[in-house]
Formats: sequence, structure tokens, C-alpha cells
Amino acid sequence: MTQTRRHFLATTAATVTFLPFLAHADGHGADRFETPAGDITVHPVAHASIVLETPKGTIYVDPVGEAAQYEGMPAPDLILITHEHGDHYQEETLQAIVAENTQLITNPAVMGKLSEGLKARASEVANGGTADFADMVIEAIPAYNTTEERKNFHPEGRDNGYVLNFEGFRMYISGDTEDIPEMRSLKDINLAFVCMNLPFTMDSNAAASAVSEFAPSYVYPYHYRGRDGGTQDPQSFAKMVSGETEVKFGNWYG
Repeated sequence: MTQTRRHFLATTAATVTFLPFLAHADGHGADRFETPAGDITVHPVAHASIVLETPKGTIYVDPVGEAAQYEGMPAPDLILITHEHGDHYQEETLQAIVAENTQLITNPAVMGKLSEGLKARASEVANGGTADFADMVIEAIPAYNTTEERKNFHPEGRDNGYVLNFEGFRMYISGDTEDIPEMRSLKDINLAFVCMNLPFTMDSNAAASAVSEFAPSYVYPYHYRGRDGGTQDPQSFAKMVSGETEVKFGNWYG
């Protein structure tokens, strides 16, 4: 992967910030982004599971599967859970990876499923709400299906995506959703993770259309293996993304 340097206008007016992307950070095939807040390192784990080393601490997103996948990673300071499906939430995985001071943020449906021990570490946030972690605001973005035959997978109002507001750097994690208005209307997103698989979420064309509209600086296609031929091609997605957004590829299924 070729090192690149991108410019974007920060949210403060008339301020230009340089955000270099540094490929192949040490360990686990990670990528590192230099931001005004400090370095953020992205470790793709598998499918929907991500580990983020950030200036606010190490954040795990939807960690599932064998705990061995997380060996060598820093222990989680925060775990974000988008919704209750087994490729996003597994109690046994959480029990295996939580550390002494790990906090959890979940949607209300997952909060109701947590064991008492994990619930004591957790806070819930519903669509449109916010949570705080280490003086950082985390926004709960709706995540749902709009196609009639898919609405039973992710009904409106239940599941979360998240926007993490670091200093001068906003990161969006879609969770499982279609190209909903709340995604298309996002502003000032620097790094995004966007799902695409059928029949559960959306196809690569819809994902590319949404990304072209909200125009993050960088985007990772993730969660793209589907059922009955519903797997989406991240390379095809990249060709359909218009504008200045740069597509990054993680080793989600290596």
C-alpha cells in the first residue's frame, strides 16, 4: 500500500489540518492514522470486529469469536457493541477479554442481555443519544434496514452505529444498516467503517452511493461476507466511490 497524504478542513473554520495515512503499522497488519488528537491505529480482526488504539485508550468494536484472536492486542479500555446478533455480540468472548477497568457501551437491547457482571461495567445509549468515555463524546447513530424483506434483520430504532469524536477527528462505525438518511447526512467524518452484505444489510452499490454522499476522508469496507451469493466485493465498491474519499482495505477474512 502506498503512503499517501491527505488534506481536509477541520471542523473549526478556516483551519487546515494534515492527516497523513501511515500504512502497515507494527503488528497485526494494522494501519495508522496521524490525527490532531494523536495516532489512531486500526487493527481489522474479522468481519465486524475491530480493535482501535487511540489517544483515549484501546477500543474494541463488536468483539466476537475466539479470544486468541485478540492475543497480543492491548487490553480494551472500552468495548462498543452495536447490536445483539452473534457476529457482533458474544457474552463468552466479552468474558474472556475484559480487563479490570474495561467499560462497555451498548444499545439498550444488548444491555438487557448482558450478565450481571458485565452489566455493572456497561452503559446503554439509544439511537440519537450520546455517551461519554474519557472526555470523548460518542454519538449513537441509527442502524436499520429499509428494504421491506430485510426489516426483520435490523428493525428501526433498535441497533446502533457510532460516531467517535476525537479532537479534530471524527470516526463513524456503521454497524449493520442500509444506506439510511442518517448515514447519508453525516458531516465531517474523517474515517468510516461501512458494512455491505446481503441479505442482511445493503449491496456495494448502495454503500458506495452513501459514502460518496457523506464523503469521509477514508473508508474501510467491512462486514461484506453474505449468504446465498450475498458477499460483496470491496474492490468493486472502491471503484464506485466518487469524490475525494480514499478506500482502505483491511484483512477481515484472512
